[in-house]
Amino acid sequence: MKKSEKAPARIAVLVSGGGTNLQALIDAERAGRIHSGRIVLVISGNPEAYALKRAETAGIPAAVVSKKNCGGQTEFEEKIKELLREYRVDLIVLAGFLSILSENFTRDFPRRIINVHPALIPSFCGKGYYGLKVHEAALAAGVKVTGATVHFVNEVPDGGEIIMQKAVSVCRGDTPETLQKRVMRLAEWKILPAATEKVCAEILRAKEKAK
Repeated sequence: MKKSEKAPARIAVLVSGGGTNLQALIDAERAGRIHSGRIVLVISGNPEAYALKRAETAGIPAAVVSKKNCGGQTEFEEKIKELLREYRVDLIVLAGFLSILSENFTRDFPRRIINVHPALIPSFCGKGYYGLKVHEAALAAGVKVTGATVHFVNEVPDGGEIIMQKAVSVCRGDTPETLQKRVMRLAEWKILPAATEKVCAEILRAKEKAK
């Protein structure tokens, strides 16, 4: 296989809800903005997640791993690992995945898990900061600028190395809902695909060097 024809990195996207960030990744791959990687699997922690419909529409294999139906965190994570091995996944993208992964999981995938967080880390991040709660905190603090961050995932919630950030202005009269939509549209949907491409390209370079 020629260098220009090397197989793309294999991506699994972990979701829990509507899947807007998953859709941004699907659209970016179709548009060629993600060309060093390919989404081969979607895993949802929620059987009712609309993200599963998005995966089906895009023709991407999907699976549900519900923590509630598992015997505990260990079994939950082992089932996810089994799927990752089955699909030979190189990169795990957390896109609105609401379950915190333990150190037992994250240490098996160093610099192979990335997450998008709807704030400029280190602000409004860590355990308990997710979804609208992040934007509620930003408005309560009176900040004039917020944004989104893509970072590597380790055992500390939102504690891994930052890959990309993008700032978004807070407008007078914003509600958590309006701010959430603006941060998604202007930041999350842009930097998550860009960071995914960046990390996939790094993975392919590392594979080349290892040959």
